[in-house]
Amino acid sequence: MMKAIKDFVGQFRASIALDKRLIVKKKNRYYLLSEKLKKQIQQDFFYAGVYLGKLKGSIFFPSFLLLTMMAEGKANKIVVDRKTAWLFICGRDIFKQGILEADGSRKGDYTLILNEHNECLGFGKILRNIRKEQDPNKVVVKNILDIGDFLRREKQQSRQR
Repeated sequence: MMKAIKDFVGQFRASIALDKRLIVKKKNRYYLLSEKLKKQIQQDFFYAGVYLGKLKGSIFFPSFLLLTMMAEGKANKIVVDRKTAWLFICGRDIFKQGILEADGSRKGDYTLILNEHNECLGFGKILRNIRKEQDPNKVVVKNILDIGDFLRREKQQSRQR
């Protein structure tokens, strides 16, 4: 059960302390419960505790709560300026010029994207070595998931109705 979460977290060179006794899997979704809550839940529940993410086939899709937990510790992280943060949550990739700080900036790595207030906005994949890239107008991080994704999906669904 924990393998999918551990493997996902490991892609960011991160580690988070999760008590595997308190993680519950319902179908393909993972939840982190308190000991008290775990004693009270029934076998069939809709939602409980902290939603960590879901497994679709062999791919783990994290919740933003899990990403936030990862961002609180050591992990690949990039802090972006205000304009870049806005563009990122609108689904855009990140250019070198918008990066204020980078911890763990190796090409091919996954990285968390944080705004200037250290709020996790999502994650992306590093396309170029951030420290060595000279051109400020080059895309250095590909947007994989951002907090605006839900709103864009809702807008798409309303158009289809």
